[in-house]
Amino acid sequence: MENLIVLSFVYLIGIGLLLIFNELVYRRLNPTGEITRKFAHFSSVLATVPFPYIFPSHWYILVLALLFAAVLFITRKGKQLKSIHGVERKSIGSYLLPLSIYITFMIANITDNKFIYILPMLILAISDPMAAILGINIKTYNGRIKIFGKKLNKTWLGSGAFLLSSFIISIIALFFHRGIFDFETFFLAMLIAVVTTFAELISWRGSDNLSIPLSAVAVLVLFL
Repeated sequence: MENLIVLSFVYLIGIGLLLIFNELVYRRLNPTGEITRKFAHFSSVLATVPFPYIFPSHWYILVLALLFAAVLFITRKGKQLKSIHGVERKSIGSYLLPLSIYITFMIANITDNKFIYILPMLILAISDPMAAILGINIKTYNGRIKIFGKKLNKTWLGSGAFLLSSFIISIIALFFHRGIFDFETFFLAMLIAVVTTFAELISWRGSDNLSIPLSAVAVLVLFL
């Protein structure tokens, strides 16, 4: 019990140092808010991947998620952490991220399957920032996607990068999880890639922080 509390504080301190480092980079080097926001997203989500091997109960994750959400709320109201909040578009993604981590962990905990948490978090950590950075910063041959004549706030290159990276992550993770590479491994990896890409495609104002992992969870629960 005491060790788990210590580990929880270690994670809080680690995330705090990460945010401070990110803010210093933003203020000294002056990159765009999108870059520093996605770096924080990548590093913080990736740091949570070992959670199922560390914390036996979802209550620890709930406390961490609430504390993280409180920090984000306070710093937004006080206009701190511009490296996170300093983006032009309206987004609730920062607040949905801790909720997403908690819900995904709880489902994995209930089903007693750590993989149901790990793979969605890997996709959220890697594929989502990759799609955003490529979609925003590369303009040549990178038009916005249209569905039924409606232009979405997503680009072909960004969604393509998401699809490819999520497929590669899924097929590698499924191979190590199942211990075999067969048609089922390929099919599940492709299905997860397509479903999560579609979830990212139709999401708005940062809701993909919730829709991406939960769509991956749904596929894993149904087919794994």
